[in-house]
Amino acid sequence: MVRIGSHVSFSDKGLLNAANEAVSYGSGTFMIYTGAPQNTRRKPIQEQYIDEGRAVMAEHGIGEIIVHAPYIVNLGSYKDDTYELAVRFLQEEIRRTDYLGVKQIVLHPGAYTDKDADYGVARIAEGLNEVLEGVKDTNVHIALETMAGKGTEIGRSFEELASIMEQVERNDRLTVCLDTCHVNDAGYDIVNNLDGVLDHFDRTVGLDRLAVIHLNDSKNPRGAAKDRHAPVGAGWLGFKTMYNVVHHDQLKHLPFILETPWIGKDSTSQRPMYEAEIALLSDTVKQRFGDGFLSDVEKLAHFFKKQELDPRQFVLSTWELLKNDAKAKKADGREPMERLYDLIAAESLFPELSEEQVNQRLTAWFAGEHVLTAV
Repeated sequence: MVRIGSHVSFSDKGLLNAANEAVSYGSGTFMIYTGAPQNTRRKPIQEQYIDEGRAVMAEHGIGEIIVHAPYIVNLGSYKDDTYELAVRFLQEEIRRTDYLGVKQIVLHPGAYTDKDADYGVARIAEGLNEVLEGVKDTNVHIALETMAGKGTEIGRSFEELASIMEQVERNDRLTVCLDTCHVNDAGYDIVNNLDGVLDHFDRTVGLDRLAVIHLNDSKNPRGAAKDRHAPVGAGWLGFKTMYNVVHHDQLKHLPFILETPWIGKDSTSQRPMYEAEIALLSDTVKQRFGDGFLSDVEKLAHFFKKQELDPRQFVLSTWELLKNDAKAKKADGREPMERLYDLIAAESLFPELSEEQVNQRLTAWFAGEHVLTAV
């Protein structure tokens, strides 16, 4: 069975909090930051309810989990203080990860800022050599993340990742985290040619290096170099592509992590669609939500069919409008799911359901015939 989870919170009671949140979504794995990703403040890892969290994980069959390194780590910087902070802090994070018994820490490789890409690749490799030398007594692998190509970030091509690895002495400690939104935004066509993209990766880096998949739809078309995640089915990749990634023979053994945005009309009450996304991608919708949920999705399908509204066409045309028509975006900046939710609310289609429950059914409607055949 595929293992799908999401980013969950490590705040308050640490691993116990993270494990309980993951269980609430029906997760088979999950990803954490061991502290706030924007700063260096950290509570002692020994105080983070590790034994209690592991007990919850064992009870619910959650094994391998992932740690993500903080965003403030930039091994590509030419500034000595930024670089030295990145090396030291990443080493500390690896030790915390090792204490948790986690084998993979995902890392954004870094950005070259005022230099050039060649400098960035070499500087990141230099930093990784220094980092790994200082933590050679741990059992943690650094999973370099594929990046979207925003700004001066490195990792926007498989070749850049391969070049970094070639310059790292202990590169057996390096793996890769493939992010579906990022590779789309970097120009790789996983919608129409997933096999070809994976073949390219295998020739360049090696599929044996893949350790983690980040599952994110994209708010932008292929090659946009933007890195803006969308809920599964509500972006340019679409549900079918995401499902194909999860169930691909060369990928399905890996842990899959959702980082899709929380949604809702009120920013104070926004909720993730993780529970519905996990169930849809793992083919457990009926077991998770029951027959009534599927009947509601069928009701949605009939409602939108009467309006001649196709899910993929609506999603893509809305993103095109928001991207290409500044006047229209200023007049109505609502994203696809919010527009659809408003149509449903205007018709009082599900007056007894919460906003989150309606959006869960919308998420399922994006799956189209894949889920409707189960009704």
